[in-house]
Amino acid sequence: MADKMSIVLKHAVIYTGSEKIEDAYIRFDKQISAMGPMSDYRALATDEVRDVDGQVLVPGFIDVHSHGGYSFDAMDGDANQINEMVTDMIHEGVTTYFATTMTQSHENIAKAMVAIKKAAEMNPVIRGIHLEGPFISPVFKGAQPEEYIEAPDTKLFDKWNELSGHMIKLVTYAPEHKTSPEFEKYCIENNIVPSVGHSNATREEMKHSRASHVTHLYNAQREFKHREPGVTGHAFLEDNIYTEIIADGFHIVPDMIKLAYDLKGPERIELITDSMRAKGMPEGLSELGGQKVIVKDKQARLESGNLAGSVLQFQDAFRNIMKFTGCGIEEAVLMTSVNQAREFNLTSKGAIEIGKDADMNLFDADLKLESTYSLGRKF
Repeated sequence: MADKMSIVLKHAVIYTGSEKIEDAYIRFDKQISAMGPMSDYRALATDEVRDVDGQVLVPGFIDVHSHGGYSFDAMDGDANQINEMVTDMIHEGVTTYFATTMTQSHENIAKAMVAIKKAAEMNPVIRGIHLEGPFISPVFKGAQPEEYIEAPDTKLFDKWNELSGHMIKLVTYAPEHKTSPEFEKYCIENNIVPSVGHSNATREEMKHSRASHVTHLYNAQREFKHREPGVTGHAFLEDNIYTEIIADGFHIVPDMIKLAYDLKGPERIELITDSMRAKGMPEGLSELGGQKVIVKDKQARLESGNLAGSVLQFQDAFRNIMKFTGCGIEEAVLMTSVNQAREFNLTSKGAIEIGKDADMNLFDADLKLESTYSLGRKF
């Protein structure tokens, strides 16, 4: 039997997640087997060599908050469509994905849990579920339909977690509900990260919460004010809290992204797309949770004018965070891969290291995405 071929990229600039290696090589199939400076490279008969001539290689992106794209939505409850949607996401650099739900009927959420579990069996990019709602506040409902909002219900949540095959890794909820302490305890015991979002909680209420993550910082939460720090202020004041940022320039103006970056630092920010089904589709009418959405000028809005998720592609978020904050590629890699892998214990993801999955993005000198490798397969 012939020896298995390995792909070798030569003369790459590799940002591993912890260091930068100039003029480097990397050898991989599904996992990374060797890497280092070109001076260490020794050719093997099984090498399939590609000279990338100074192009930039970074870890594959990890999106822990995205509802959909390419005409599909995780709430549609169709495993084949979810699989197709996630395969399309790979082309924007996403190699690990948490399928994200929204506030809907119990039946629709249960159907989504079953479908996402089935899709994950087909597509290894799907590594978790982010349950956004229904346990939120109607005061900051955003694009979540109010008729389905309710207080955290641990028994109901446990039922959904069972249906998903225990794939729920992140849940957005409002800590100000009376049932939240019991709910948080369940989350901690089941390795589910409790994330405050769509919440009217005060700083004092947040001090008694066990939330360690903030859903789309600034958006759909009690604002940062001089007499009440709110959810946003709490995120700034607590060093241990991870904060999601939608870096499209619309959900948060660039100056406020820069403020968050200066206060939190790149080690506690996680870029997300919060994208909906209209991502990757022509402008015009779309849909979110049964609500009409108008997509125009790279923005998705309800008829009320409220933003309804985004049409942001992850490769654009990667470039935007550098443009908005002045940070370098090293810091951007922390916010697009390293932090997510650390927070959610994705031990085979989030860095370019020997033994880890060959999930990588190759950019040209202008940081245009040239190709993505997902478990060593080129897209």
